[in-house]
Amino acid sequence: MLLQLQQQSTINGFSSHLSRIRIQRRRATHGNRSLRAQAPTSRTQRIMESISIGSEVGGAGGASSYSALKRLDQLWSSICSAETASPKPRDVVSSSPGSFRLSDFADKDIETFDVLVCGGTLGIFVATALSVKGLRVGIVEKNLLQGREQEWNISKKELVEFVQVGILTEDDIEQVTSAKFNPNRCGFEGKGEIWVEDILNLGVSPAKLIEVMKKRFISLGGVIFEGYSMSDICVYDDAAVLRLAEGKILSARLIIDAMGNFSPVVKQIRLGRKPDGVCLVVGSCARGFEENVRSDVIFSSSSVKGIGDSKVQYFWEAFPAGSGATDRTTYMFTYVDPQPGCPKLEELLEDYWDLVPMYQGVSLDKLEIMRVLFGIFPTYRDSPLRSAFDRILQFGDASGIQSPVSFGGFGSLTRHLGRLSSGIYEAISNDFLDSRSLSLLNPYMPNLSSSWLFQRAMSAKKTSNVSPDFINELLYANFQCMQRLGDPVLRPFLQDVIQFGPLVKTLGLVMITKPQIIPSIFKQVGVPVLIDWCGHFFMLGYYTFLSTFIDPVIRSWINGLPVKTKYEWKRNLEAWKYGAGLDYEQ
Repeated sequence: MLLQLQQQSTINGFSSHLSRIRIQRRRATHGNRSLRAQAPTSRTQRIMESISIGSEVGGAGGASSYSALKRLDQLWSSICSAETASPKPRDVVSSSPGSFRLSDFADKDIETFDVLVCGGTLGIFVATALSVKGLRVGIVEKNLLQGREQEWNISKKELVEFVQVGILTEDDIEQVTSAKFNPNRCGFEGKGEIWVEDILNLGVSPAKLIEVMKKRFISLGGVIFEGYSMSDICVYDDAAVLRLAEGKILSARLIIDAMGNFSPVVKQIRLGRKPDGVCLVVGSCARGFEENVRSDVIFSSSSVKGIGDSKVQYFWEAFPAGSGATDRTTYMFTYVDPQPGCPKLEELLEDYWDLVPMYQGVSLDKLEIMRVLFGIFPTYRDSPLRSAFDRILQFGDASGIQSPVSFGGFGSLTRHLGRLSSGIYEAISNDFLDSRSLSLLNPYMPNLSSSWLFQRAMSAKKTSNVSPDFINELLYANFQCMQRLGDPVLRPFLQDVIQFGPLVKTLGLVMITKPQIIPSIFKQVGVPVLIDWCGHFFMLGYYTFLSTFIDPVIRSWINGLPVKTKYEWKRNLEAWKYGAGLDYEQ
């Protein structure tokens, strides 16, 4: 009985103890809930959670929910906190000497292609271009292959490049164009405005464009693997084997990495190195703009300002949207060095809600926010990225071929698609798929490297000896001089093409008309950056000379060379032409 009482006493005591724990947990849970209930939500969170979000898609700008914003901010914080590189990324590419036919994969049921493209949002364009040439091509896309709702802004001249490559028709362009607008403004905080026509004046629906491309790609025999993600790649002497996370295995003679800025293959090549510069972009598409017929290519409405521990220079873009007569998209962006203390995207959005009414002259209360937009666009000095592995080629944003100023991946795609699709086809036809031969397709381009000076000049510094108004003064001086020099100088620059002659004329006129600004340029960008830029500036002139005078002399001679040598020289001629910006025509 005593034992039973002791046991019962123990049980009762234990039960009482459990009861106290449960009560304490309930109180703690209730307290946590109360704290969460009392914690103020940001205006950004309230706005984003009040919007009905459709399915999120792949590619930059494909996600627009608040949870996606928080995830991207966490990624951005990890980039900023890293000293020079993040922890060594997982190796997703390995090499295995010997033939694929003699490997362990040889007995498996593996579907084989000439080309596999990983990443469909921009990858579908090169996939279709290669299919037109008769290659068997497959696309691997981890999401549904569909375009986002938010338009891509581009010029008609750039879209015509797709027609010349043979993947679109003029009727297709009309079908996918949802908005047209003119004129287009460049302006800088009360200093003046410059107006141009037909620059980024079309709004193209990615949803419609990619749907057109999908139908064309499939009609050409292309295969799309939707809902599949890359696990790893094993490169053999005669093939590359792509293993998917879902267990499927594919093989191809060439794999094209079109997985964007955060491609796992690119992370492996760059060893997780921190980007040299980043463009942070936030914005929205909203309804309720009564004056909605013009666009802003670039506009600055303020000087450098502080946000948290950083200083930023805000720039704006604004375009009428094709979804309605009063619908308008506004972007606010800034260039930063990824360092601890950099502002988060949510912080930029909080500033955006304050500033957009002053910028557009419309109260936020009168606008219906339809979508919130945000993105991180990293860039590296050593771009375009040369191939590090046999049988793997970076394409689009993954290659870093986009401008470090505009970060316009779609625009750079249109300019280079013809060159790249022809070069890739030639490489596959002749089995020139070693890393050295593939690197010739993403060569050094001095006009792209020269753009770094402008990116640095437009980036605000934490500590600076220049006026907060300096960036606006410098940009307006440049734009004013380009306008005086006419369309042959201004228009290429506005479409991300740096050319030697126009650059020399612009810099010369700026130094003559605004000599007092030169010391501040040295302070803003730093002597090492200027010295580095001078090397690229010299090479820009050298490539211009080679393409203008040497190319016509040796082109006919090249046709008589052996096939491998001919392939290499053709890539050199393209590098001279595109690296000097001479592919651009008015």
